[in-house]
Amino acid sequence: MPGAGTDSTKPWHEGGPVVILVEPQLGENIGAAARAMGNFGLSRLRLVNPREGWPNPKAVTFASGADRILEQAAVFPDVRSAVADLTFIAATTARERGMAKPVMGADAMAAELAGRLAANEDVGLLFGRERTGLYTEEVSLADAILTLPVNPAFASLNLGTAVAIVGYEWYKLASGGALPFQPPERSPLADKADLFAFFDHVEQELESADFFRSPEKQPSTTRNIRNIFHRVGLTRQDLATLHGMITALVEGREGRAARRARRES
Repeated sequence: MPGAGTDSTKPWHEGGPVVILVEPQLGENIGAAARAMGNFGLSRLRLVNPREGWPNPKAVTFASGADRILEQAAVFPDVRSAVADLTFIAATTARERGMAKPVMGADAMAAELAGRLAANEDVGLLFGRERTGLYTEEVSLADAILTLPVNPAFASLNLGTAVAIVGYEWYKLASGGALPFQPPERSPLADKADLFAFFDHVEQELESADFFRSPEKQPSTTRNIRNIFHRVGLTRQDLATLHGMITALVEGREGRAARRARRES
């Protein structure tokens, strides 16, 4: 299912920490989580006892093209078996659990996980149920707690949103913060000779149009007009466009029609 931001000609980034969804209740949320994973270069999904079974067609719909993540997802009966082969687990929770574990935000946790992956460890992120989150016993199986700076009066996040936020911090670190594209290169800045020629053009046409109705104010008005364009930092292409605009305004519709007729004759 193509979307506005998809490009099949570019490589699909894979790897990163394992994302483990514990007893997700809705296929829609599994699909949204998979979509977020695809957005941010996470490809390894594990599901612990999904309530509606697996596979789930609703997950495919909400994954919006991240089907490969769903197709490769592994299903486990419980948290212990889902994390047994991993060396470091971060449990996500919005509530303090009274455990003497490191507590990190998503950015600090991304750095922690990246360092461990670079050292050939395998690591995972544990996300809880939509309604209740992770049970305290499940959090106790983790090495560290990942939490986010959210409104304490309304701290519960949608499952897909939580995966997206954590995934964003992961990919920002993994990609060095590189944006997917940059603005196109601008035309070279106009030199003073080009700018002065434009001033001559616009001032001549303004004078022909009786714009300068007060001879006493014409010098100061001219300076103000020049200063406006000085502040803009015009390029050569900008000046070409402005010259064309002024010429079109001077000619008007009749002048353009006459010029077109001359070209066609």
